[in-house]
Amino acid sequence: MDTIWLTGAQWLAVLRIGLGLWWLESWRHKDKRTWFEGGGITWAADIAAKHRWTPVRSGFDVVVAPRPKTMAYVVAYAELALGAGLILGLLTPLALVGGLLLNLLYFTLMIHDWAEQGQNSMMALISVVALFAMSWQTWSLDAALGWF
Repeated sequence: MDTIWLTGAQWLAVLRIGLGLWWLESWRHKDKRTWFEGGGITWAADIAAKHRWTPVRSGFDVVVAPRPKTMAYVVAYAELALGAGLILGLLTPLALVGGLLLNLLYFTLMIHDWAEQGQNSMMALISVVALFAMSWQTWSLDAALGWF
């Protein structure tokens, strides 16, 4: 077939950019005032406190609970950085691994809420496919700069 709309590499870039847009939307839709005052972390603390896995509860208590405002900024700006990195194709392998880890963290924290798991599962799957298919080789600053 000589008239394929996009090449395989271009479709992988579309997938990578779409994932970046998903992360950017995750950042954009947050009520920043409430989130940065610790509201998002308070919500997560409630979920963690009821979690059936002791390591999740204790890990949250040790890492997140003592620093709610700092962690609110870390989460929000991680989502922004992941979105920008994937859309622009800048440090793409790092963004894909970081996004995969963040999705796995979200998945573990909200394991009881299967409605949320579809999004986290799909974002994690896209991260794995985009990483192993080296989606940064097309339409990316990484490719333009000769990185990776």
